[in-house]
Amino acid sequence: MDVREVCTAADAKKIILERDIKTIKLAVTDIDGVLRGKYISRDKFLSLNGGKLGFCDVILGWDSNDILYENGAYTGWHTAYPDAEIQLIYESCREAPFEDNVLFFLAEFVGHAAAICPRNALARVMKKAKGMGYRVTSAYEFEFFVFDETPDTIREKNYKNLKNLTPGNFGYSILRSSVHNELYHEMLDLCLEMDMEIEGLHTETGPGVLEAALRYDQAMSSADKATLFKTFIKVLAQRHDLMATFMAKWSVDYPGQSGHIHISLQDEQGGGIFYDETKPDNISDQMRWFIGGQQKLMPELLCMVACTVNSYARLVPGQWAPTDATWGVENRTCALRTIGGGERSSRVEYRISASDINPYIAGAAAIGSGLWGIENKIEPTAPIKGNAYDHSMSAEFSLPSTLGSAADRLRNSEAAKALFGDEFVDHYTRTRHWEEMESRKAVTDWQLQRYFEII
Repeated sequence: MDVREVCTAADAKKIILERDIKTIKLAVTDIDGVLRGKYISRDKFLSLNGGKLGFCDVILGWDSNDILYENGAYTGWHTAYPDAEIQLIYESCREAPFEDNVLFFLAEFVGHAAAICPRNALARVMKKAKGMGYRVTSAYEFEFFVFDETPDTIREKNYKNLKNLTPGNFGYSILRSSVHNELYHEMLDLCLEMDMEIEGLHTETGPGVLEAALRYDQAMSSADKATLFKTFIKVLAQRHDLMATFMAKWSVDYPGQSGHIHISLQDEQGGGIFYDETKPDNISDQMRWFIGGQQKLMPELLCMVACTVNSYARLVPGQWAPTDATWGVENRTCALRTIGGGERSSRVEYRISASDINPYIAGAAAIGSGLWGIENKIEPTAPIKGNAYDHSMSAEFSLPSTLGSAADRLRNSEAAKALFGDEFVDHYTRTRHWEEMESRKAVTDWQLQRYFEII
């Protein structure tokens, strides 16, 4: 039995017995999109009641560095960190890479933890889409820098004077991809074997930076694949004594690293919703309203997409990242870029997001805001032609400039509460305020260089 045929508990049992699998690996994502999991034995797996088991809910109660949220309400010392129930996603079954005869499954939180589970936030948006008569497809693309470093050496160097995999600015370089073709092919093969196929892989401008465009899929599966991609590209790199980073901006010397999301809608029969040859630029009414909703809500939902303090170092003029909620036809200077070509290929590229996203939460924001736009027939502004940085937008389309101000906008967003639920909005905004509060404790190199002597 092939892993891609697994859809039910019975299928999982069948493949485990057929292959004499002794060990299964399970994983859920935390709020920051970090995969957290463990191994369980075959007997334990086969004894699960309905594919459910308990994980300590601290996974939703700490940050990316395992520091407990002191401002949390959902869980904390006051709740004594009980177990929360998780549900296996049987159709996520894969062969664990680099491991002999081990199966891998994704899972999501259910029960009382479902309200704040990242994957469930996207599931609520998918339920809304289905109720509106739509199917949603999406595809993620990530830029990431690769370094000739290890987890030990970057710490020994205190993250300074790092050696990139390759020197110089070599965007779309055949030279670089040919010299390092073994690594490229390992990435391509790994992603194909793990059912997260790469459609395009190339160097970007900058030393050791790559861009991978993942193949489109149904939106939930697409987010699953994006989440797996970020983890297992890091795994592959570290197995070669290299490191990959998905930070939004790791250095002031180079542009930030994007994590764009391509989105399209279909009807229940699979026909494209976004294309209408009778309309300007072949943009259907539904697509125009979808863009209108994304544009209107982008300032309110920004912290679901620009989710770290570092995200905002990327959102500055001239860095290939948008600074206002703008849109245009085939315009890469805008936050939203429409891409035409026909019924099957018409889509919106959500360009505000960076590589540091939690794919479930960013996907929920990008898709949910568009559905809200269709539901309320929100008209966008006129599309921008030319350089969006040269255009002045009204205040309602201005984006928050810090994570804290973005979290405040989300906390007060009635649309966000309607789309994702009050509990999710409350918990998530608390985690983003925590992230910014932690950053305030840091004394940065910039502060030392600016103030040490002269103040």
